[in-house]
Amino acid sequence: MSEKLTPATRTRRTVLKAGATLLLSVVAPLRAQAAQILAVRVWPAEDYTRVTLENDSELKTTHFMVKDPERMVVDIEGLDLNPTLKSLVAKIQSNDPYIKQVRVGQNRPNVVRLVFDLKDEVRPQVFTLAPAGSYKHRLIFDLYPVKEADPIAAMIEEGNWTTGDNKVAAQPPIPVQPTPQAQLEALKPDIKAEPRAELREQVKTAEAQTRPPARAGKGDKVERIITIALDPGHGGEDPGASGRNGSREKDIVLSIAKRLKGKLEDIPNIRVMLTRDGDYFVPLGKRVEKARKVQADLFVSIHADAFVQPTARGSSVFVLSEKGASSSAARWLADKENEADMIGGVNVKNHDRQLASVLLDLSTTAQINDSLKLGKSVLAEIGGINRLHKGSVEQAGFAVLKAPDIPSILIETAFISNPEEEAKLRDENYQNQLADAIVKGIRTYFARNPPLAKNRLT
Repeated sequence: MSEKLTPATRTRRTVLKAGATLLLSVVAPLRAQAAQILAVRVWPAEDYTRVTLENDSELKTTHFMVKDPERMVVDIEGLDLNPTLKSLVAKIQSNDPYIKQVRVGQNRPNVVRLVFDLKDEVRPQVFTLAPAGSYKHRLIFDLYPVKEADPIAAMIEEGNWTTGDNKVAAQPPIPVQPTPQAQLEALKPDIKAEPRAELREQVKTAEAQTRPPARAGKGDKVERIITIALDPGHGGEDPGASGRNGSREKDIVLSIAKRLKGKLEDIPNIRVMLTRDGDYFVPLGKRVEKARKVQADLFVSIHADAFVQPTARGSSVFVLSEKGASSSAARWLADKENEADMIGGVNVKNHDRQLASVLLDLSTTAQINDSLKLGKSVLAEIGGINRLHKGSVEQAGFAVLKAPDIPSILIETAFISNPEEEAKLRDENYQNQLADAIVKGIRTYFARNPPLAKNRLT
């Protein structure tokens, strides 16, 4: 016999069922929502290859290496395979120095596995980056060669610079100031007469490969190879400033730097090292380190300004300051340029160690004075082809100018945020004029401040 329910009983049972359902929904464990991969990017370069996974939350990973053949296996937790992540497979280029191919799959529920098939043994760095600039969370895989290239040997192998004995050189050689032995001994700590211990063998190799037969006689003219480090700003994950018509600072300054390199190497006894020769990121401290490894005589960093107002225009030259910025605008710009490591993405563990060895306040008054002389010479020549933002060299705490033993300048070629100047920066003819002006400024500097003779290389 069925129970006859009163309206009150029905109401009470309905309330009890609803409460039980609510309790189950609170107590029952819910499957965590998988993170979403928003973008994948690959930056191959001889220095290292970087793979970036941009996502909406921080990811937890484990990785291990496998031999015969060389592979790197990465497991990413809290992730489901999606089309964006699958597209990583097609982004590996055949000319990538380190990655042959990558395989992507759902290893188990909520865990995605990446297998990097490698061309050679690598030294991987795997780390995460907090949101910065326009980027969300990033998971970074940096694959470095186990044996790093010798930068001096690389320049010798490239060998497209000329010597004083080359009769078809386009320009006369830069004079070198002979230095008496007594003066060399007195100034040895400052002029790098002796290479640092880790470079001694490399310099011996360079000397052996570049020294011609000895000339006899007391009246010998002392010549040596002058090394100039050119630093195209930004690169890779760090695009730098952008113009209204889509120009990216990292592309413009690399193009200018390559033109400048060719023109400088037309001068006998000059060779040039680019801190980057492609679209990849180089930390600020690493740029300084590269210049010091080749014992550069000058360091020239090339940039293209942006400002909140599109009317801002003009070229500028900056050097390091020990006592604070020469203007609020210089301080603002230095702060912005020093954010490159945060935008480009630096492994904090390695970065801290690098800062301790390179970016401490090791600058000397002599280095800054020489940098000011170089800056004035270059600014005067640039002023002949473009309006100057300010008629004097400015100073601020640019991290990339902190080589304690190399005269260093930072050139802001023009405001990429100004449509008129953006058009100039995109123009090949203007880039050539700008490179010519910088070459003239460097030659003027050396004419007034001949580099001291050190190791006899030519």
